[in-house]
Amino acid sequence: MKLQALTSYLNELLCVKNFPGDCSNNGLQVEGSAEVKRAVFGVDGSMQLFEEARKRRADFIFVHHGISWGSYPKRFAGMDGARLRILFQNDISLYAAHLPLDAHREVGNNAVLCRMIGLQNCISCCEYAGNEIGFAGELPVNFSIAELAVIYEKFLPCRAALYDFSREPVRRVTVVSGGGGRDALTAAAETNSQLLITGVMEHEMYHSAREAGISVIALGHYASETVGPRAVMEKVAAEFALECEFIDQPTGL
Repeated sequence: MKLQALTSYLNELLCVKNFPGDCSNNGLQVEGSAEVKRAVFGVDGSMQLFEEARKRRADFIFVHHGISWGSYPKRFAGMDGARLRILFQNDISLYAAHLPLDAHREVGNNAVLCRMIGLQNCISCCEYAGNEIGFAGELPVNFSIAELAVIYEKFLPCRAALYDFSREPVRRVTVVSGGGGRDALTAAAETNSQLLITGVMEHEMYHSAREAGISVIALGHYASETVGPRAVMEKVAAEFALECEFIDQPTGL
């Protein structure tokens, strides 16, 4: 298919124009071949992923974390030059969707994490850079945080870290993938949640969570953000006659 058609589809699907405050330059970051026959999907725009795309003769890469943030890179040398070189020399396009992929109600990281545990009556929450990127909702029945962790560990390449500060069965949950930090914890408190499901439990969050009685499940930044790119891949594969593959490159973080 045409690169322009694919990028237009993704721009519309993910509503990238609605995220002007995102520091990521969402959308097409590197323009390669005008024709796309094979696409790969991943979390991080890295040389490791670009090498795998080259080996697979891919024309198109979709990632959550791209290589262009604000005015960076300012100089196309060193690591940045090498990344661009492999893409341009192999006619590979790079498309990134950061906050649009966190916030999306169907294929977003947080929406998929909510569906994995059957979260209901979800509302948007956790404003970041002008957009609400997380969700809060209710479980159909009470769960312990250990039971919820088992569910995630079946689906994700992770070993969940548990911080049980509520000491009671969980019903109301806030979900903010990646490094939600204090913003995610504040959202959990504002939505009267007993549990925050996120990627990273930062040191500065510990005592605040403990004193607020909000438990935390930390899935790992990487693992919690594999689900959005996979969901977009499935959507693209169903919509177009295009070879698609997710390349798993866990960082352990």
